[in-house]
Amino acid sequence: MQKTINLSLSPKRASAEKYYKKDAAEYLKINEKEITGIEILRKSIDARKKFIKVNMQMKIWWGEPAKKEVFRLNLQNVSGKQEIIIVGSGPAGLFAALKLIEKGFKPLIFERGKEIKERKKDIQALNTNKYVNADSNYCFGEGGAGTFSDGKLYTRSKKRGDVNRILNILQIHGAPENIMSDAHPHIGSNKLPGIIIKIRETIKDAGGEIFFNTRIDDFIIENDKIKGVVTQNGEKIYGKAVILATGHSARDIYELLYKKNILLEEKSFAIGVRVEHPQNLIDSIQYSCKIRSDYLPAAAYSLVAQVRGRGVYSFCMCPGGFIVPAVTGAEEIVVNGMSPSGRNSKFANSGMVVEIRKEDFPDREKYGVLAGLKFQESAEKLAYQNGGRGLAAPAQRLHDFVNGKVSAYLPETSYYPGIISSPLHFWLPEHIGSRLREGFKVFGKKMRGFLTNEAVILGVESRTSSPVRIPRDKETLQHPQIKNFYPCGEGAGYAGGIISAAVDGERCADKIC
Repeated sequence: MQKTINLSLSPKRASAEKYYKKDAAEYLKINEKEITGIEILRKSIDARKKFIKVNMQMKIWWGEPAKKEVFRLNLQNVSGKQEIIIVGSGPAGLFAALKLIEKGFKPLIFERGKEIKERKKDIQALNTNKYVNADSNYCFGEGGAGTFSDGKLYTRSKKRGDVNRILNILQIHGAPENIMSDAHPHIGSNKLPGIIIKIRETIKDAGGEIFFNTRIDDFIIENDKIKGVVTQNGEKIYGKAVILATGHSARDIYELLYKKNILLEEKSFAIGVRVEHPQNLIDSIQYSCKIRSDYLPAAAYSLVAQVRGRGVYSFCMCPGGFIVPAVTGAEEIVVNGMSPSGRNSKFANSGMVVEIRKEDFPDREKYGVLAGLKFQESAEKLAYQNGGRGLAAPAQRLHDFVNGKVSAYLPETSYYPGIISSPLHFWLPEHIGSRLREGFKVFGKKMRGFLTNEAVILGVESRTSSPVRIPRDKETLQHPQIKNFYPCGEGAGYAGGIISAAVDGERCADKIC
């Protein structure tokens, strides 16, 4: 027999099968030895009350062999098959390639950055404040921004079937099994590179091709139909269709499309700072304890407020994580966060950002649809000018920021290039800085102890999403002006993370097929 049951257990009882198997047997009123298999379907932590519970949904088999479904990709050899060009090797590009292979097309992936092994050297240079490689960094390179990210797999997508497929593909390439059941699944920055390498091997073994250090500088368009692409070396590559999956930091692509009079749209986005607390402080607030139990993960939070008609909210919260330099060019400071799989850093960080609207852009007449992009750039250059030492980030204690005081000294931070005391309350654009200050006051009331000088803010968090959308037809997913041209993922404005980008990549591949 088999049955799906729901149990509410203590963190210890939920931590290992030897505990929850016994609880499941008691619930079903059977002998524990009769159970032949357990599959965890859903797992979430409820910390709203003093006694924390873990809610678990599980399928139990007893009196018959367990029959768990095994996921497999339906791959075929596509060597010599019709070629589809994919620009960018992030989640959207990689998952589009896998879907194309299943459908019998050969993907040609062009990635401006380096493969992971070489990319790591450029990231190390960033972390040690040595140099910035504009084509190989936290945003560009094999796997895109997802490779060295936190690896959060949560999405608000309602297409759960598509999401489960993406999670299954990640799992068969090395992701932990619990991503299939955790309410907020997470892989970790230490494990993602290995998973991306295995996906690369899968694509190549099936006959697909990946070209690293190959930036696309132009598109071949004839009679309103895309025919191919042009690399930075002037080489022309032709294909049946082009999937544009470059990510939200590929500003040169937006500039190219704008220059070629290809339709673009302005899009809302957000800019702010990244705030870092001691992880044990966040644990004590969220779990109402002095010391976190060994059976509980590093605590996270999600905060949102409306301040004078604008959303102020936490973004990409990284418990037990690190703040990293996410720059892609010279004389800019961009900060982002990531966590290893164990989330075992002594710091917790999160973006704290303010909604940005069209009326915020001072140069709309000059830059047109790219005005938001230019505003984003100006914020990053402003942070650089107020940093002072290469990639050292301007920083301020949180309570000082809210009270408009310069920080005489700063706490320890996870940000490797270093931080410099700077009056962010003074130089951040007023409509951003003032709303952040009010937002932090609200968050301090929601989470007692959050608003403290034990915390530090770093500027700026600006790459929350693309400030530009590349339009496409709702049915065909092609650009309305150009046939066989498929804008895709975060860079085109249709995704907001690893999972949604991967789903969008598959959708575009399906439409081509």
